[in-house]
Order: sequence, then structure tokens, then C-alpha cells
Amino acid sequence: MKNVVVFGGGTGLSHLLLGLKLFPINVTVITGVADNGRSTGILKREMNIPAVGDIGKVLITMANCDKDLVNLLSYRFDNPSLENHPIRNLLLAALVEQKGNLTESIDFMCKLLNIKGRILPITEEQIELVGKMTDGTIIYGEEEITKSTKIIESIKYNKDFVVNKEIFKALKNADLIIFSPGSLYTSILPHLIVDSIKNAINESHAKKLYVANLFTQPGETDDFKVSDHLKILLKYINTIDCVIANDKKIPINTARKYETKEQKDPVKVDKNNIEKLGIKLIGDKLYHYSKDGTIKHNSLKTSYLIFSYLMDEV
Repeated sequence: MKNVVVFGGGTGLSHLLLGLKLFPINVTVITGVADNGRSTGILKREMNIPAVGDIGKVLITMANCDKDLVNLLSYRFDNPSLENHPIRNLLLAALVEQKGNLTESIDFMCKLLNIKGRILPITEEQIELVGKMTDGTIIYGEEEITKSTKIIESIKYNKDFVVNKEIFKALKNADLIIFSPGSLYTSILPHLIVDSIKNAINESHAKKLYVANLFTQPGETDDFKVSDHLKILLKYINTIDCVIANDKKIPINTARKYETKEQKDPVKVDKNNIEKLGIKLIGDKLYHYSKDGTIKHNSLKTSYLIFSYLMDEV
């Protein structure tokens, strides 16, 4: 089977993995540990551990086990004294204390949940994202950067840290490297601003593929077309071989709802500009309506297009 390495975070990554896990490929997911919101932030501060929130979401997404177990791990306590912690976060925190590191704790959870593939944290250390805004303001913390209405100029980490060595092994053996949909500045770039990871990606012989976002994000990618996302990525990556993007119009009523309530617009596919960058475009209808009425990537269709590209081009 082909080896696929996926970089990302948040909801975009989870929706992609829901589909990818159904195909005969070896998937390694690289996740950040800089989240500092809600339950994750509390555990991070009080227990002095890396953020476990995104890792917990990926574990639940990739699980191949009894649905009742998945539901149990997703359960959040209503009791204020338990800080709205989901069971999975508490279990991961307990495992880190017991085993002494996050990577072994995740491997244990993968066995428990019958996960085919591997999930690797970017580091075992506690780290924070720091954002510099276009007005010169410095904002500390991933959640604070995300919630800010100011425009992001750049991001960095609050300190140097030791990168998980298993990441370099995965990249060396990769046939395809995927950058998932999600927040460009707080989910994707946090991997690429680490020189050793960036260099390993550029030295890899694997094909590089980006799955474009469905909507722009306020303060991050306002008015961005697909090519604008690619140009940001190309500041760090020498080559992107392919981009998969939604090229079917989102219903106007839905688009207006996102524009008024969330200040988001559909990301336009500017085919000519993409081709000028020398990047292959795979366009299709990638969205569907989720149960809560919001628009998300169609996990199965997006993953099918990725798998087809992998079989045809790699």
C-alpha cells in the first residue's frame, strides 16, 4: 500500500480523515499541539503537557471500533467542576502522566480504537503560537489568534523545540504528502514554519497535494482565491503538484448566510492562475450539507479523488 502523510488540524482535517481511512493506504497524520482553548488549554496549563485536543479529535475520526466506545470518548461532562472536559482529553492526559510521553500515549489509543495508521504530535513539548498582525500587534496563543479580528501577517512559536523524530521517518517513506483543508495560518503553516519539517518536506520525493478550503476565513484569507492559498504555501514548499478544489457554485442563500453571520465567502477557483503556477487542478463538487445545516467537505468524494490521483500519478 502507498504511504500518505497528512498535515493539518481542526475540523477540516477530521472531515478529510473520515474518508481517507476507508481506502487501502497507510496514513500517518501529523498534528499540532499548540491549541490553548477550552478543555485542552486547561489541561495544558494545569498538567504542563502538550495540547491534546486536536489529537483527540483525530483519534475519534480514525477509530474503527464499537460506536458506543467512540460516543463515550466524545462525552463531555456538564459538571462545572469538570470544566466541560471530554473523556478522550482526560484519558490522553492520564496516559501522558503514566507513560511519560504523548507519542506512546497516542499509540496506545490507536490500538484501543483499532486505528489503521499512525498519529504523530509535532513535539512532546508544551508550545504556543504567537501571531504578528498587520498593524504590529502581537497576539499570544492559538485561540486568541483565531478569535482576533485583526489581519494576520505572520506566525511563529514562542520557543525553539525538539521535533518528533518519527515525523522525518514518515516523510522519508511517503508517496504522497497532503495539506488538509483548515485554517491556513493556525492549522497548516504551524507545521511549515518549523525549518526541519519544511526541509524534510522539500527533500521528500513524494508528490505534494493541497485540498483547498471551501470558504475564506476572516483575518486570515479574506478575498483569497485558490491560487492565493497556494502562493502562501509555496513560500515554504518548493513544489505543490496538485490541488483539489470545489469548482461547483455554492447555493446563493447558503453563501449569503456565511457572508453575513461569519464574514466568509466561497473560495473561487481561478484556473488560469493555478495553471500559471504549474500546479495540476482537480475540480469537482466537493461540498455537502452536514446534519447541522453547515457546509463541509464531502469526505468520501474528496478522499476518492485523492486516492485516484495517488494511483494514477504516484
